[in-house]
Amino acid sequence: MSLTVDGKTLNTDKEGYLKDLGDWSPAVAEALASRENITLTAEHWDVIEVLRDFYREFELSPAMRPLVKRVGQKLGADKGRSIYLMKLFPPSPAKIASKIAGLPRPDNCL
Repeated sequence: MSLTVDGKTLNTDKEGYLKDLGDWSPAVAEALASRENITLTAEHWDVIEVLRDFYREFELSPAMRPLVKRVGQKLGADKGRSIYLMKLFPPSPAKIASKIAGLPRPDNCL
């Protein structure tokens, strides 16, 4: 599969994750979100930044539990809840948010 953003064709795997993490940009995130029928808001961007920071620190995409914990640590307990993340990135927050953030698919997600 591929994704075209600003006239540039980017390679994705069969699930839509970027093959080259260096291809990510905010415009790419918008295009990936659009494929998931998600319009990115400030709340989405906050979670995307937490995810990208997590990846820079640990070199892996977090599964749901670590994602919830990290969001709670960085954005506050009211946002560090599964239900909050489900509203932003349905139906699987860890997978969908990682994809939009330009990160690999979390290993522990089905």
